[in-house]
Amino acid sequence: MVEPRCMNEQERLLERIYTAFNRREIDIVLAAMHPAVDWPNGWEGGRVSGRDEVRSYWTRQWAAVDPTVIPVGFQHGSDGRVSVRVHQTVRDLSGNLLGDEEVVHVYAFEDGLIKAMDIE
Repeated sequence: MVEPRCMNEQERLLERIYTAFNRREIDIVLAAMHPAVDWPNGWEGGRVSGRDEVRSYWTRQWAAVDPTVIPVGFQHGSDGRVSVRVHQTVRDLSGNLLGDEEVVHVYAFEDGLIKAMDIE
């Protein structure tokens, strides 16, 4: 979790969706996304578009690996996007560690919903 401080609305939303993602509460995460969300397929490559494609992608991913993503810092860009530094671990379904790293997720918003995400 991010160190306690005054969080804005976008940061609170992102904290909630990371918690829901890690609990596999997919409907909570999808509800925070724009219907035409543009999302990276960081596991298979490419991108997916729309909530249904994100659901399908995550369903396939979770059937093969167990990712956990914990936000550790936020940065706001002058373009309105929010960058989230995350600690990401990936395990196989037997619990063996496959990956442990920090990456940056960059979010764009529209009408209070996540419109796009990129991985840096």
